[in-house]
Amino acid sequence: MITWQVAVEGPLFRLDERVGGKLFGTGPAPLTQVLSDLGGMAVALPVLTAAIAYALWRRALRLAVYAALTMAAVPALVIPLKVATARQGPLTEAVNYYPSGHTATAAVAYGATALVLLALERPAWLRGASWPRAWMMPVAAILLTTATGIGLVLHGYHWPLDVLASWCLGPLVLAPLWWVSCRSRRRSSSRTPSC
Repeated sequence: MITWQVAVEGPLFRLDERVGGKLFGTGPAPLTQVLSDLGGMAVALPVLTAAIAYALWRRALRLAVYAALTMAAVPALVIPLKVATARQGPLTEAVNYYPSGHTATAAVAYGATALVLLALERPAWLRGASWPRAWMMPVAAILLTTATGIGLVLHGYHWPLDVLASWCLGPLVLAPLWWVSCRSRRRSSSRTPSC
């Protein structure tokens, strides 16, 4: 529905431009820039790469491959949508701003990192320690991804609908990796599956 409204410049599109116009430039610029940068490949990709390397080290090849393919799906899905909609950016004449690539990158990179780490059995030296695994997914999905989207809108890099569309796209792209991570957890003999 969001893509259709952007494509036909419907009522939701016009509301988006009114709301976005009021939000741009609010908040401290250095902070909104840092938040925006969380979705850049230079920040998000090394986080996921470290998780994939850890999965490979732990001999979870299938999990590592699915995580890498999940990240590769982001440009494969986002770039054609950007070209098809050719939406103009908020503070520029340039086009191809819908959906937000930075938001999609953040959602998938941080979400995939959390799924990989949650699926792997704790190392022996940590089994007796308190392990804060239950909060990994909310931190990844909610704080980092939401912060990225908010920073992009407040800084004026994207319209709110650009970010919302990528928030919707993230869980769809992560679904196959979630399935694989659940299967990995079920195989683990040290804990009960929670999928």
